[in-house]
Amino acid sequence: MSARIFFLTLLAMIAFASNSLLCRAALKETGIDAASFTFIRIFSGALALWLIITMRKRTSSVTAVYDRRTHGNWISGLALFAYAATFSFAYNTLSAGTGALLLFGAVQATMILWGFRKGERLRAIQVIGLLIAVIGLVVLVFPGLSAPPLIGSMLMLGAGVAWGVYSLRGKVKGQSGSDRDAIAATAGNFLRAVPFAALVSVLMLPKMHLDSLGITYAVISGAITSGLGYVIWYAALPDLKAASAATVQLSVPVIAATGGILLLGEPITLRYAIASIAVLGGIFLVIIERRPASRTPAPIVTD
Repeated sequence: MSARIFFLTLLAMIAFASNSLLCRAALKETGIDAASFTFIRIFSGALALWLIITMRKRTSSVTAVYDRRTHGNWISGLALFAYAATFSFAYNTLSAGTGALLLFGAVQATMILWGFRKGERLRAIQVIGLLIAVIGLVVLVFPGLSAPPLIGSMLMLGAGVAWGVYSLRGKVKGQSGSDRDAIAATAGNFLRAVPFAALVSVLMLPKMHLDSLGITYAVISGAITSGLGYVIWYAALPDLKAASAATVQLSVPVIAATGGILLLGEPITLRYAIASIAVLGGIFLVIIERRPASRTPAPIVTD
């Protein structure tokens, strides 16, 4: 791996983990509500991606004007919104590290089960890895002294499933020949997610609360760690092997947990440590053995 690809990949993983830190910090340390954070994040991401596409077209020989009707689709936009909304509401109660672990586990489980449904067969070591990962998630959310809140955990697992669906649809669309421009497709999906986020904000209007710091966190999460983060990841992805692309994403929950401990003062529990080893280790066993049996590219995971 060249120094350039290593640097781009590292930046992308930090960006993805930073989404968890920014959301948790906004909801914990500022007065902004989850619905407003979601809307501002999605709108900022759509605006940032639109600006990137506009600048790219001006510096290239392409003269066609970007049209969101030709990139992305409404189902993917809805999945993107569902991920962002449940992600934000979950972080009302979850720590950054726990939320990232639940999100990552749910995304990978969704991708793996989808592949199994499509005819992929798991080897013995993969079955063992999947079971270990599931047990790790159960250990993390099982009621007890240090278990994370159940509602928050269910919301984050739902966010993981939604992002898994979004990633799967992106793979299928890309392989079918449409939406090969990943940045343009992502911009189209962000634009389609905006009205859904706006509707939730209107429904939650009685509980709306804004402040400058919370808005700043939401804009950074949308424009930089989401919008720009995707651009950086797509720049590195073509030069990464599928197994490597999947494996490096194992670092996201670890980075998020470390940031939560160092920056937000969140505690690390023995339960979290054991669950992290089980979930990440189990997923690693599945991914490391999955490559020979699958011709599809590795899933793109982010928060």
